[in-house]
Amino acid sequence: MKNRKPKGIVNKEIPLPIIPSPKGRGVGFFRFGHWVLAFRDYLGFGIWNLGFLFLLLFILFGVGCQRSKAGITVAGSTSVEPFAELLAEEYMIRHPKSHIYVQGGGSSAGIEAVRSRAADIGMSSRSLMAGEKSLYSVTIARDAIAVIVHPKNSVQGLPLTKVRDVFSGKIRNWRELGGHDHPIILVTREEGSGTREAFQKLVMGKEEINLVALVQDSNGAIRQVVSSDPNAIGYISLGLVNEKVKALEISGVEPSVKNIESGRYHLVRPFLFIFSSEPAGEAKSFLEFVISPEAQKLLSKEGLVPIVSKFSGG
Repeated sequence: MKNRKPKGIVNKEIPLPIIPSPKGRGVGFFRFGHWVLAFRDYLGFGIWNLGFLFLLLFILFGVGCQRSKAGITVAGSTSVEPFAELLAEEYMIRHPKSHIYVQGGGSSAGIEAVRSRAADIGMSSRSLMAGEKSLYSVTIARDAIAVIVHPKNSVQGLPLTKVRDVFSGKIRNWRELGGHDHPIILVTREEGSGTREAFQKLVMGKEEINLVALVQDSNGAIRQVVSSDPNAIGYISLGLVNEKVKALEISGVEPSVKNIESGRYHLVRPFLFIFSSEPAGEAKSFLEFVISPEAQKLLSKEGLVPIVSKFSGG
């Protein structure tokens, strides 16, 4: 997706604020309309800071005003977010009276938002874990994780083992990879990110990402850092690669839709829509559009691998 920002969706109108918890120990979700306050991993937090409480009350009041607007809320993975925005825009063109609010927050946040009924649809860029499989999930497309560097970086590709060694900190200088003599700047996603969890599973295995890595909260932020630093390396959704960064070949295979479909490129993960139960009403209608041939063709043009093999139309 080449820096496309749909015109029909205003993220500031989202009725669901997803707020990182203090000390990074979970995410709080607030739904004023049902007076739901659900926190994950908050045990042992202690006494809240008074200023933080005032902030929460302010946000709750704002949410109550926004929830009066009809529509459905889609929240979660920042990898899926731009594609969901595009799909929502197309859906609302076909259904002028419908309103779909899309926001990020991360895969784990989106899944928790669905659990707490703070969102109608969660977005995830990783498979559900054991404790999450009671939720209703639908694969809407497949995506590859691309390892990216600055376009001026002379390195064109790396074996998968070298990528693991780079992100674990065993290899620290581009000279060891055939590049210039300069320290490697690692850029990674935050804990709870579906992209990070998929990268950990597909690339790192039992190795951990080096703690010196710069942590960013979205694919777009990683792309921005890498595009501005010739010595940086990161990983993002293949669908978000543009001319400002270069996707490396992994073990001699270019990350492309063709190579994903043929099974040659292995850093592939699902894009999921998550529901608390089998979808109904507007949420079901939107899902049916998302998995329709027209929408799948749209996702294919944006660099994702569709879940249907044939499209209607030309």
